[in-house]
Amino acid sequence: MTFKERVYGAVASIPRGRVATYAQVAELAGSPKAARAVGNAIHTNTDPVAVPCHRVVTSDGRLGSNYGLGGPRAQRLRLLDEGVEVSDDLRVDLSRFGLK
Repeated sequence: MTFKERVYGAVASIPRGRVATYAQVAELAGSPKAARAVGNAIHTNTDPVAVPCHRVVTSDGRLGSNYGLGGPRAQRLRLLDEGVEVSDDLRVDLSRFGLK
């Protein structure tokens, strides 16, 4: 299995209504030091239904500035649709909505 396939599998495992950080996805994918590479992998995601990359945020809860499917405003709308609260400055409270 390629790194990208492992990343996509990890992202697919994030439950609806939750978010994970790039570092958490890297850990789940078996490459704990590859958070930046996770960003590169999900930026090329072509199947947002199977691989819900809108559920991946930065280590401080910020939405991705390079979210590939419409930018951070589109990412915000997708998260809001799942019940994840996103602040006006485009942050998610990881203590409430992050992976436990």
